[in-house]
Formats: sequence, structure tokens, C-alpha cells
Amino acid sequence: MNLEQLRIDRQKWMTWKNIKPLRDALDSLEDGSWDVKISDTITINGDKPKNILEIAKLLMPWRKGPFEFFDIFIDTEWQSNIKYNLIRKHFNLKDKRVADIGCNNGYYMFRMLEDNPASIVGFDPSPVYKTQFDFINHFVKSDIVYELLGVEHIEFYEERFDTIFCLGVLYHRSDPVAMLKQLFKGLDKKGEVILDTFYIDAEGEMALCPESSYSKIPNIYFIPTIKALKNWCLRAGFESFEVLETSKTDSNEQRKTSWIEGQSLKDFLDPEDDTKTVEGYPAPQRVYVKLIKDR
Repeated sequence: MNLEQLRIDRQKWMTWKNIKPLRDALDSLEDGSWDVKISDTITINGDKPKNILEIAKLLMPWRKGPFEFFDIFIDTEWQSNIKYNLIRKHFNLKDKRVADIGCNNGYYMFRMLEDNPASIVGFDPSPVYKTQFDFINHFVKSDIVYELLGVEHIEFYEERFDTIFCLGVLYHRSDPVAMLKQLFKGLDKKGEVILDTFYIDAEGEMALCPESSYSKIPNIYFIPTIKALKNWCLRAGFESFEVLETSKTDSNEQRKTSWIEGQSLKDFLDPEDDTKTVEGYPAPQRVYVKLIKDR
């Protein structure tokens, strides 16, 4: 696969009529030097550029965060710090080559800077999220690389990774085992994957297959039991499968704010029974696992 040509082709996405105004607004930001604090809220302080509020609003919806740019608090749909802090104790990224699959606007990658990894590469074929990332990185000035590529490209990437994060992606793939194999091929020897996905709390080696949508999301194909997920991972080549954490998504972690458009978790659940989705399936629960490539 010719990734260089693919990069050239996808860079043209930035000229799409719905993206170019965002890029033009980003280009209008003045340069400078700012104080950056990496914590639950990624915070920027210093001389406030003009028009920053207008640009931040133009980049809506903001899904992952939160962020604070000077006196502007971007209360994102997801309080992503909850997920990151839940799994933080299970990895050490110092001097590691790290990839984040489905990296969105890069919130997790900016958090990873605290660990001093050797490199960080984000994969996400979204020009909107790439533009949000560029907006944030205008102030952070990190060396993070953002690729407009998907998980299907990682096995062809120019380097192999020590740690790959794949958070909230697997259930969007119609062939989850094939995706796990792609992650396996993207790892260096002894590499690890930190994975999270929806699961159903049931015994047995089986998966829920939603008829048309799950929590009003159409592109969710399979939601496995933990035993079924383990079998998928073993079939993909991983020899080590460790459950790190489980959690139930609640309205503290995901909710509608003034920085998104449309609906959020409350609208996806049965109004009479929040243990079920509007379709009648079990409400979202997540399992976090670590996978090791032993060879």
C-alpha cells in the first residue's frame, strides 16, 4: 500500500467546502507562546488570541475533552478524563512508540505527553477532528503526528509500535477479528494493545448483533461477552488477554452540553428504564483489556 500517495490524496479533504472555512479560521490564529497544563482538563494560559471563542465554536461539536483555552471552558460531551484515569495505572509509556487508533481530537494523546513517550501517532480519517487537533496543538506545540488514516493502514505503517490504544472503535467494525489482526500486525515484538469496547454481561461465548442500531448508533455490529472477546483476541494472534477494568457509561461521563450538537446518552436510553437502550438492549457497559503480542 502506498501510504504517501494516500496522504496526498487525503490532504485534499482539507479543501472540502465544509472543511475549508475551518482551516481558514485556524490559519488566522496568531502565533505566540503559551503556558500549557496537562491534567484532567488540558489548560492553556497566556496572551489570549483574538477571535478564539468564535473559532472554537466554529469547530463544534466537541466530543472528547475537556479543554480550557484562557477563560473559555470547553465542556465536551465526554468527560474523557474519567476513562483515561481509569486505565492510567495499567500502562507506562516512557520511551515507548505509541499509537492511538480513532484518536478524535487528540485529548488522550495530549494526556500521554505526561509519560514522555518516544513518539505518539494518532490515526483518524476525519478532517474535522484533525482540524480540532491542529487548533489544540497550535497552543500545545507538541510533536504528536496526526494521520488521516484508519486502523486498516496500521499494518502498512512505516514503523511498528510498542503500545497501541484502541478505545471505543472495535464495535464500529463489521469484522472485529480482522481489525484485531491489523492491530496485532501494527505492534513490535512484545508490544501491547490497550483496548476498550462495549460488552454484554452474560455467560458464554456469544455476541449481541443489533438489528439496525444500538443506542441510536447504526454502525455498531457486534457486542460480545468478555469470553467471546477473549476468543476473538486469541484468534487474532494475541497470547495474553488481561481484563483491566469494567465500567457502566453514565450521564456524568457522557452528556449533552452547549459545546455539542444533537443528542447524547440520556436520549439513547429507555426513558422508563435506564438499564436498557431505546431499542431494548442492555445499556452500554465497557470492558478494558490489555493484549500482549508475545512474538
